[in-house]
Amino acid sequence: MKKVLVIEDHKDVRENTMEILELANYAVIASENGKMGVQKAKDWLPDVIVSDIMMPEMDGYDVLKALSQDEQTAGIPFIFLTAKDEKRDLRKGMSLGADDYLFKPFEAQELLDAIRMRLKKSDFLQQKFSKTASGVNRFFKEASAYLGLDLLSNDRKLQEFKNREEIYQEGDAAHHLYFIQEGNVKVFRVTESGKEMVTGMYGKGDFIGQLSLLNREGTYLDTAIALEHAKVMSIPKEDFIHLVYKDKEVSGKFLDIISNNMIHLQEQLVDVAYSTVKQRTAKALLELHEKGFIKDKDRQREGVEILREDLAGMIGTAKETTIRAITDFREQGLVGVGKKRKLVLLNKNRLKRIADFGN
Repeated sequence: MKKVLVIEDHKDVRENTMEILELANYAVIASENGKMGVQKAKDWLPDVIVSDIMMPEMDGYDVLKALSQDEQTAGIPFIFLTAKDEKRDLRKGMSLGADDYLFKPFEAQELLDAIRMRLKKSDFLQQKFSKTASGVNRFFKEASAYLGLDLLSNDRKLQEFKNREEIYQEGDAAHHLYFIQEGNVKVFRVTESGKEMVTGMYGKGDFIGQLSLLNREGTYLDTAIALEHAKVMSIPKEDFIHLVYKDKEVSGKFLDIISNNMIHLQEQLVDVAYSTVKQRTAKALLELHEKGFIKDKDRQREGVEILREDLAGMIGTAKETTIRAITDFREQGLVGVGKKRKLVLLNKNRLKRIADFGN
C-alpha cells in the first residue's frame, strides 16, 4: 500500500483530502502545519507528499526546501495545493523542485490522477538498470511504458566484430549508439599530421558514440574498432533522440546509464597536461588492467594485445617515448611481455605508487 502525507492547516480540506485518498486505498497520515509535516515526512518516509503552500510555522516552500536537503526525503514526489492561481507562485514552486500543482477547490479525480502520475514517475526513476544487454533492453521497455507511447523501436541488433574490424568511422553519418556486450573497443581520432589520438579504450558494459549523435554535423567524431573480438548492440539514433529530449526525468536516467565515467575523462585530460610520461604510462597500464585488457602475474586469464601506438595514443605522447617508458618498467621488473606481445603487470603496487607520486 502506497503512503501519502497530507500537510494542510485547514481542517476541512485536510480531512476531505484524507478521505479521498483512503477510499482509493492509500495509507494516509496528516499534519496541520509545515514544521510537523517535515518531521512526519522524515519519520514516516511517505511515497508522495501533498502540501498546502500558505501555512503557519513553515509554509509549503520552506517544507519543500527542508525535505530537499535531506537525502532520505529529497526524492519523494511533492504536490502543492494552493488557492492562488498566480503564475509566479507556480514558477517558484517548480524552481524549488515541486512535481505538480493542484488548485483549490480540486476534484477528487484530479488529486488521484496527480498522485498516480507522480508514483509512476517515482517507480521508474528508482529502478536500477544493469549495464548488460538485458539491463539496457529492460530500460528501453520501461522507458517506453513510462512515456506511454511506443516511441522506442525493437531494432537493437547484436553485431559481432573481428580483431581490428571497424565499428564506425570518423566522418561517417552517425546513425547508431553502440553498447559493448562483450570484448573491447578502441576509439580514436586522426590528427592533421595523420597520427592516431586514442580517446578511449572501452569494454563490457560501456557505450560509445554518444557525443557523435549530438553532433550538429550528424557525423561520427571519431573511429571505433574492435580489439580481438567484440559483440556490440546497436541502438538507433531515433531512440537516442527520443530518450534525450522527450522527457526530462527519462533523459536524466538515460544519460546516467550511457555516460560511462566522465570524471575519469576529466582526470585523463589533467594528466596529459600536468603528469610526467612515466606517471601517465603507469596510470594507463593500471587502467587497462582494470578493464581486462592486461592481465597480471596472479591471474590466469588472457589479456589483449595492446599495440604500442594505441598505448601512446592513450598517454598522449610519441610511440617511441612510450616504448622507452615500457622498457624502463620491464628493466625494473614492473611489467613483462607474454605471448603475442601481450603485456603482463608484475608489480601493481609499485606502478600505483609511480602513478600517484611519480617515483
